[in-house]
Amino acid sequence: MPSNTAESGQKKPALGLMACTALVVGNMIGSGIFLLPASLAAIGPIALGGWLLTSAGALILAIIFGRLAKIVHKPGGPYAYTQEGYGEFAGFLIAWGYWIALWTGNAGVAVALAGYVGFLFPVVAESPSYCLAVALSSIWLLTLVNIRGVKEAGAVQIITTVLKLLPLLLIGTLGIFWIDPANYSPINISGQSDLAAISAAAALTLWAYLGLESATVPSGEVVNPEKTIPRATIIGVLIAALVYISVTTVAIGVLPSATLAASTAPLADVAAHMWGSGWGVLIAIGAVIATFGTLNGFTLLTGQVPYGAALDRVFPEKLGQLSRFGTPANALVFSNLLASILVIMNFSQGLVGAFNSIILLAVMSSLLPYALCSFAELMIRLKGKEGLKGGELFKVSLLGSLGFIYSGWALYGSGADSVFLGTLLIVAAIPLHVWMKWRNAKSDRG
Repeated sequence: MPSNTAESGQKKPALGLMACTALVVGNMIGSGIFLLPASLAAIGPIALGGWLLTSAGALILAIIFGRLAKIVHKPGGPYAYTQEGYGEFAGFLIAWGYWIALWTGNAGVAVALAGYVGFLFPVVAESPSYCLAVALSSIWLLTLVNIRGVKEAGAVQIITTVLKLLPLLLIGTLGIFWIDPANYSPINISGQSDLAAISAAAALTLWAYLGLESATVPSGEVVNPEKTIPRATIIGVLIAALVYISVTTVAIGVLPSATLAASTAPLADVAAHMWGSGWGVLIAIGAVIATFGTLNGFTLLTGQVPYGAALDRVFPEKLGQLSRFGTPANALVFSNLLASILVIMNFSQGLVGAFNSIILLAVMSSLLPYALCSFAELMIRLKGKEGLKGGELFKVSLLGSLGFIYSGWALYGSGADSVFLGTLLIVAAIPLHVWMKWRNAKSDRG
């Protein structure tokens, strides 16, 4: 175990209900809603069906994670719950897969941020090198903020969450007066069946809900986590669902699908069409703030997940060491180095292409943790002394089944390429697990 475990246990919790809700909302409402309208426009208005189903699934998962937070009191979120329910090896695979989802998510958010900076400064949009520089600079600036401390990261999250909601609420409410019903026809332009189109939309829209479990990950930093985490998670998902569905409905109704699909800053273009170019600039500023806040929240988690796994000796010990600021600096730096490499590798596809490729990988990497966590409460409570009987057994089983079915359906929608690459990344973790077991056994004997 790292030598500073005790030190971490003595720290005063820094995140209350407002900060935790801001972490959940901030991690979800970011690059997704500001760039996804362009991705969904290629599917057509039927993509709104994907939003509705994804929102229902996300709410089920939020309830599941809220219940798990009441019975498992350790950092790591999905990793901690899986380990408690299924054992060490399953916990390791989920820690690995969820960690991949976090740093790939960071890469996707940074790419979206660069797109909106390019709207504000055309010289950036015209130069792939400048776009790449913006994406990488944002990743490393917030890595440094999170190395300084969780309290500082929480303050950034509250401020950026409030600022990002204002322009979205304006579009989602006032924008209905600029909707042209003709833009909703034809409803499906994807060339696929309606079911396949909705499934594809659901896979993309799930990206916008990644982070719904954010409050569960730094549980050691949360004030009264048994009550705060469930409340923050459910409130956050409900706020996000309202914003997502209203804003996407307006975006698709205001601009023709072809125009929307070609945009690298779709909501800024929607606002400019409705209210003039000045409003487009304001929305772009809001998008930069939003994606910056989301990147901050994901960066916090890229340190906490490998840190929690390292404390349990399933990740290398170096990732469990704290800096002089009491933060997992090694984990933060290593995670975001990988995010930077992923951004560089995908930027040749263009901004929207890079965004789509990265988010589908992030979504796939999140779905296995979501699927296993769906039944984690059932596994944990069946192993306990009290067990489960009657109505409680039925309730926990039904909730878990719904979460599992939803995760499997979303996995189908993410596409064969994403599933293939994501599976390879997860399987690649097995040699690391064997090496860690050998090292731990050698250390225990010595």
